[in-house]
Amino acid sequence: MNSSTVNSKPSDPEPLIDLHHVVKVYKGLAGSVTALNGIDLKVFQGEFLVVTGKSGSGKTTLVNIITGLDRSTSGDIWVAGTPLHRLGPEKASRLRGKMMGVVFQSFELLPTLTVLQNVILPMDFAQRYSLREQRQRALYLLEQVDIVEHAKKLPAALSGGQQQRLAIARAMANDPAILVADEPTGSLDSATAKAVIDIFEDLAQQGRTVLMVTHDKDIAKRGSRMITLLDGEIVHTEKEEGSHA
Repeated sequence: MNSSTVNSKPSDPEPLIDLHHVVKVYKGLAGSVTALNGIDLKVFQGEFLVVTGKSGSGKTTLVNIITGLDRSTSGDIWVAGTPLHRLGPEKASRLRGKMMGVVFQSFELLPTLTVLQNVILPMDFAQRYSLREQRQRALYLLEQVDIVEHAKKLPAALSGGQQQRLAIARAMANDPAILVADEPTGSLDSATAKAVIDIFEDLAQQGRTVLMVTHDKDIAKRGSRMITLLDGEIVHTEKEEGSHA
């Protein structure tokens, strides 16, 4: 299946993420590089979408544009009905804080804050919960990813797998509809990686939309739909039977 294939049926609900002919060109001294070349993509609530492809195929650029961490050169990006492509950096950041949780391969945890404080911090920024609710929710999320007993420790005292679990709990702090993960298992052993993907599957089953970048073919198969990028274009789509995308 190629990128020209229709992603949805007329009876489908509105997509949570909707990209129309998105192009991203990076300009440098050596010339221009097209990272994304006319991407059309719809992602629905509760979907576990995996983005795969070789290094340099445009995977990270795609998720950075969807999260508003980068801007497209042209094309439309709609997130929960909001035209992300029309928003300035401040409003894009506000939308990301409200609608999305982002998990990075390198964890990006704050080393001087405890495990509990790392999860509370996004809630403090968003001012969505009271101080008491922040602590209660942080402990609940740490329990969900099975590291609540480490709440008072610093991130450096945790294993790599535990730090990634912490990063997932932090990403879920403000109850986002969308969880975006860029190579979240890249630095983990296979058993720990499987446990992390189990968490993503559970979140999707609870109605979260999960968008994950990976180069691992076995992990990619765990999603409800997989798209493969090559030279900035979607060249293949594979989905689970019964998927609504």
